[in-house]
Amino acid sequence: MQIKAQPMGMYQTNCYIVTVDNKDFIIDPGIEATEWVLQNVTNPVAILNTHGHFDHVWCNAEVKERLNIPLYTPKGDIPMLSSSSWTDGLPPSVADVEVEPDEEFDFDGTKVKFRHFPGHSPGCSTIEIGDAMFSGDFIFNRSIGRTDLPYSNPEDMKKSLQKFKMLDYDKTVYPGHGDKTSIKKEQGYVDYWIEAI
Repeated sequence: MQIKAQPMGMYQTNCYIVTVDNKDFIIDPGIEATEWVLQNVTNPVAILNTHGHFDHVWCNAEVKERLNIPLYTPKGDIPMLSSSSWTDGLPPSVADVEVEPDEEFDFDGTKVKFRHFPGHSPGCSTIEIGDAMFSGDFIFNRSIGRTDLPYSNPEDMKKSLQKFKMLDYDKTVYPGHGDKTSIKKEQGYVDYWIEAI
């Protein structure tokens, strides 16, 4: 598995291209992501959103149109694809697949697992491919997603952190902003964050 990452736009939102068995998965094509994506894929098969915030979905529609591939978005965040609470001008996009909580997909032998961790947003999910977890804005390196935004829910975040703490395996975590970390490392901070929310 090969992972390419590029921070995009003023919020430096990580866009990822994950290549497994010659299949390219594009995760969170944010602001100004299209050209980088086009230059770095050879066999794109799907766009995957961790959640619906504008800085993660800005180029959904453009990448989808240029590459003619389906868009997978967590069901709880579908409304965010057509309007943003923070900024004007969001190019609207339409999900081809509205992902149910904790749903798993099989792309010709490559398993892609969405794991639902609401709190930062209603549909907020991590995406697991192989030994990697793409955590969007749920978990960062020694931090967690904000819960003071429109549609955020602190109580849901506490429950999600408890769920995350119970994961009995380790993977490298590639967050929506900043540097990579690991499940086991971030599990060590969960109790602190639950108290802090």
